[in-house]
Amino acid sequence: MALTTRRTGTAAAPAILARGGSETSLPDAANPDPANEAGRQTRKSAATRARLIDATIACLVKYGYAQTVTPLVAAEAGLSRGAMLHHFANGDALIRATITELHDRRLNAFRRASQAHPGDVRGMVRGYWQQLQKPGFIAFQELAMAARTDAGLAAILLPLQAEFTARFKALAGQLYPDWTREPDRLALAMALSQTLMEGIRIADLTGAIDPVQIEPLLDFLEASVTALRPQAPAADLAGART
Repeated sequence: MALTTRRTGTAAAPAILARGGSETSLPDAANPDPANEAGRQTRKSAATRARLIDATIACLVKYGYAQTVTPLVAAEAGLSRGAMLHHFANGDALIRATITELHDRRLNAFRRASQAHPGDVRGMVRGYWQQLQKPGFIAFQELAMAARTDAGLAAILLPLQAEFTARFKALAGQLYPDWTREPDRLALAMALSQTLMEGIRIADLTGAIDPVQIEPLLDFLEASVTALRPQAPAADLAGART
């Protein structure tokens, strides 16, 4: 998103910069019920914001971070730049909303995979692996790599990433309560799963891994997570035998 570097003595700031222009929306037909009209406008605004975020993700995937500028995002969304700025005051606001949406999608995917396969490590691993095949993963990697050298982008992404990590750990504790008595094991299992699967996906995208190795690596991950799973307390085991 026109995340351009300002060549000054201060840290560069990302700016999805609009180059002038505005747009005045024409009013809809009068609605005799103000509450209904307010609700309709709220839904319309949310749908347009979602459309712009989806367009940003699509541009990051198709063109890369450096080429994802506001005119391109607006065109991808089928909107004018003025309409886009009505929903996001500046580029920083749009990039922040995009990162937040990408994090929400990852958390929701983790929740769905875990709830669809309760107690099934294989199902959880394969479910999250499928999520990594979606465009959102590539879009986030574009942002993460760019933030390494873009101080302005890093200032937006890093706090959101810390928030995501905290939410991810909290969700893991909710979904896997039997692990919570050994939080260090849970943290290790989650870090291993996320790091290995995302690393495999990046290696696959860049041609750094033979595709035939992917399934054996996922099998290895399943076995490793299973080995980390805490044993039931002795009292629970004794009760199960009676």
